[in-house]
Order: sequence, then structure tokens, then C-alpha cells
Amino acid sequence: MFQNSASSDATHHIKDAANMQGAGRRITIVGAGVAGAWQALSFAKAGYSVKVIERDDAAMTHATSHFAGGMLAPWCEQETSEPVITRLGTRSLDLWRTELPDTPFNGSLVVAHPRDRADFDHFARITSDYERLDAAAIDKLEPSLEGRFREALFFPHEGHVEPRRVLPQLHEKIAKAGGEIRFNSECEPDKLASDGGLVIDCRGIFARDAVKDVRGVKGEMIIVETDEVSLSRPVRVMHPRWPLYVIPREDHRFMIGATSIESEDNRVSVRSALELLSAAYALHPAFGEARIIEMGAGLRPALPDNLPRIAIYGNRINVNGLYRHGFLLAPALAELTVNYVTRGLIDNEVMQCS
Repeated sequence: MFQNSASSDATHHIKDAANMQGAGRRITIVGAGVAGAWQALSFAKAGYSVKVIERDDAAMTHATSHFAGGMLAPWCEQETSEPVITRLGTRSLDLWRTELPDTPFNGSLVVAHPRDRADFDHFARITSDYERLDAAAIDKLEPSLEGRFREALFFPHEGHVEPRRVLPQLHEKIAKAGGEIRFNSECEPDKLASDGGLVIDCRGIFARDAVKDVRGVKGEMIIVETDEVSLSRPVRVMHPRWPLYVIPREDHRFMIGATSIESEDNRVSVRSALELLSAAYALHPAFGEARIIEMGAGLRPALPDNLPRIAIYGNRINVNGLYRHGFLLAPALAELTVNYVTRGLIDNEVMQCS
């Protein structure tokens, strides 16, 4: 039975973590996606002997991370998320800045067309840490959008990463910190745990043998290419069904995402493709002539409450349920796990102990 005490203070100490420190300081992490990569890097830098086992190859083309938007937007996420997401997300921003100082923190921009004004006003009421911009301020911030919107919300402290670029950088940092990554490798986390050492399971939806209530939520995205639009930050376009955004990438490319569908089918539907492309076209008509480079879908690991969970079973820890917030939450969750193993700290909102 899990013990998860509610307290105004997010953390408390327990004694059982001392048993983990005596496990030879060996840690095996299963899964090299963004959750596993941050766990591995954090433990390697804390002085542990770290080995990562990943079923995919080094390109990680089958990982959920491959299809992620890479939004680091804890205040925008207040629209649909619990306060714990903002709390952990804001901490993650500091960790991204520390580990990858080149991470762009140019903010996020939220815009709406007149027909979606009610959604825009609702978004403004339930989010925070933004500035209201008029048309002139929008034009100055994003010249490509000149004359297209009368008002916007600007979240100046938010950032974004390009998952397919930063994940290899994290893997490289793991190796430099003394960790080892074994790609194209299968394993049984239970067997690893029985052999001694600490095992951290970051397999997402593939961890159903240990996390019975995890499910996949499909997120579809499209990558287009055009040199007729230039954006310096992600732009979110109000939509009645999805939080749709256009994220700038290198080489004149843009990711358009993302749907959130209760399905484990990993194909892009016609309806979703039309909605994503229409959102980009509504942002700027030049996207109508953009070249479609890729369409794809990833299955985000979600728990019934759509919140992350660090579940501790002796010398096995399951990190799961990052949902739509993988790149936003992974650094802070890794820090919590390290704090538990090294100091016995428990975060009451996220961690559960057997």
C-alpha cells in the first residue's frame, strides 16, 4: 500500500533511503528518453556508477521524445494542469539553464483570432506571469506577424528546446560524466533489481508490467519548412479543442503540434492534419506554401490523474506519467529522485513509497 502524506511542505525525510545508498552506488536506468536521460545525468553527476539500457538505437526515432514539442512553458500549462506542474516546471527551467546554457528562453506568445476571443480571455484569467501586448508590441516582438493580431499574451520567462537535438546532447553529457548507455538492448527491470543495485524504470507506456494504470495518449505533429516566416519563439494559437502551437526549429523549419487524443494508434488522422495545418495557416498565410517535411505521432505516458509519479519499491523506482510535460518536468523529477536516494527526501505531491 502506498504512503503519500499530504502536507503544506512538499518534502519530508524518511529513513529507508539509506538502504539504497548501501547498494554499491550502482544505478541502472531503463529508458534513454528525456526522463531516463535526465535521471542518468543527474545520478552520474552525483557520483554514482550509471548504466542506461535502451531498446531503441541512438537515433531514438521510436521514442516519445522524438515527437515532442520541447515546450518549457510552466505558466502556459496552468490552463489545463495542476499547480504541481507549474512548481516542478519552474524548477526545471533553472536546471535546463544550468546544464544547457544555450537553451533559448525567448518566451512564449499566445494569440487568437476574433472568433476565439472567449477562449483567449479564459486563458488569460487562469494563467499568470505574462504581459499583455497590443498590435504594435506584437509587431515589434515578431515582425512576421505584423498586422495580424490586435492583442497577445507574452510569457517572457518560458523557453523551448528542440528534442532531436538536445537528447543527443544529454546522452553525450551522460558519457562525459562517466555513465554508460547501451542502445539496442532489452532487459527485465525486475531481474535487474533482484541482482542488486538500484533500478530506475523510465519506460513510459512500455512499463505496464510494473505500472498497471499507465496509458498512451496520442500527440500528433507536423514539421514544415518555409523561409517566408521567421519566429523567435513558440506561438500558441487558441483552438477550441487542442493547445495548438507553432515552434521554430533550425533551417527554416517549424513544428506544428499537438493534439491530445485518448488513443494508442500512432498514426496521424486526416482530421488532425487538417486542424494542425489550418492553425499554421491561420497564424500566417505563408504557411500555405510551406513544404511538409514530416508527419508523426508519439504516445505520451499518462496516469489516471495526468500527473507524474515517482513510485518507490525497495531498490526499484518507477518514474512515469509525464504526459504532455516530458521535457518540462524531466529535470525536476530527476532532482527529486537524487534527493531521495542521497538524502531521504520525499516530495509528497509526486512520490509514493511502498
